Amino acid sequence: MLNLNRIFERVMYTNLEAGIPVSSFLLAIVVSLLIGVFIAFIYMYKSRYSKGFVVTLATLPAVVCIVIMMVNGDVGAGVAVMGAFSIVRFRSVAGTARDIGTIFLAMSSGLIAGMGYLIDAVLFTLILGLVTLAYNKFQFGSKSRACDKTLRITIPEDLDYTGMFDDVLEMYTTSYEVASVKTTNMGSMFRLTYNITMRDTYSEKEMIDELRCRNGNLEISLSLPLANTYEL
Repeated sequence: MLNLNRIFERVMYTNLEAGIPVSSFLLAIVVSLLIGVFIAFIYMYKSRYSKGFVVTLATLPAVVCIVIMMVNGDVGAGVAVMGAFSIVRFRSVAGTARDIGTIFLAMSSGLIAGMGYLIDAVLFTLILGLVTLAYNKFQFGSKSRACDKTLRITIPEDLDYTGMFDDVLEMYTTSYEVASVKTTNMGSMFRLTYNITMRDTYSEKEMIDELRCRNGNLEISLSLPLANTYEL
């Protein structure tokens, strides 16, 4: 007959005699901290960042490493840690794709180090870090981002804006769409917001000059898209 008490004891209690040597414990922490500092420097390369997030990246591999070392072979502690991480997930704010990817890199490196594969963790971080630096240096995927713009045109309230600027936008852009229309200046004007993709970035002034002739020389702005458009 199955002994439920014995199974319960094996799941909930760790073997205190089989501890982790202090030297191995300290070595894993030091390697994880060095990995975290390396990942933090990669994240800071040519990007905006906050001090709190960078410090978190620098310490996250060590935290994950310690957790994995402590719950290794202990199912009960593993379930408890999973629940704690779930609470942190629902209390966190969604970030950009770069932020999420860097967090996954830090957690993966700490997990590998916590399992005892320190050399593999270092190699994994070096390879992924150098690849990330190469992508940033050669501006991988930035060409389409440079051509994507947000165009805002202010027009008088009595001007029918339907199709008013289509021919100009078709000439200077590869695609465009009306993102929003709202009133401004106490309802005496309209502000049209377009998401456009320029054919090239050298014809922006010519396009704005032609649009000014249509909207009565009122305010026109051309800027990069909102950051949240490119979060994921």
